[in-house]
Amino acid sequence: MVRRLVDAGHDVVVYGRRGNVCARLREHGAILAASVADLAAQSDILISCLFSDAQLRETGLGSDGFIANAKAGAIFVSHTTGTSDTLRELSQSVASPPTILDAPVSGTADHIADGKLTVLIGGPSGEVERVRPVLAAYADPIVATGDLGSALTVKLVNNVLFAANAQMVAAAAVAAEQLGIASGALLEALSVCSGGSNAAAFALGTGLEEFVTLAGPYLRKDVAVAVDAAQVANVDLGLLLSVVENGPLDLLGSVPTK
Repeated sequence: MVRRLVDAGHDVVVYGRRGNVCARLREHGAILAASVADLAAQSDILISCLFSDAQLRETGLGSDGFIANAKAGAIFVSHTTGTSDTLRELSQSVASPPTILDAPVSGTADHIADGKLTVLIGGPSGEVERVRPVLAAYADPIVATGDLGSALTVKLVNNVLFAANAQMVAAAAVAAEQLGIASGALLEALSVCSGGSNAAAFALGTGLEEFVTLAGPYLRKDVAVAVDAAQVANVDLGLLLSVVENGPLDLLGSVPTK
């Protein structure tokens, strides 16, 4: 993301935990901030790409957080697939917060490198349009979904559906192997047949076992967030959750925080 922002001609200030990564980005033309607070103080548009709500709170709240130190008139774009409650907590933590947009993403590192990451974005339309040319450095399409929190809602439903699709692909592989068909042959056929899906395509690209290893932690995190959000809203996820719970993959195990 940073490389594409720099290559698009934007002045990009970065802060990260890994010094070797930051050094490479500086060599590519990014400016290094001394702290989260320093980053926020320099940014007209502040973009975070964090794993969880816990990380958003850790870096966003408090006197040293990015909310308290944001420039007047700044916009904060959150790419975290979390909850709108956390974004509201951030917005209510100071008297004059930046405008907050929820902007969860869908795609892989290859999509980012190609400028084809999908970004769903919720919030005031004027601010959405203000950040659109910046996000376009690495995102296409950028889909406006409505008010703040709407993008996260769409993403969470999408994630549960993807998890259900992954369970169905795994179940299909089990059935195929019992019928004497290797999972690789099944996935190859699904890539051109009506039963194919994005989950099947990803599994074909990496192999089924590697797909489960790579995607499992993210699927478990996303399912947990979606289930929590549905419970808060008193919504029954019905068949979607039933498939996620009862398929051959462990998608309800422990969820990493980092």
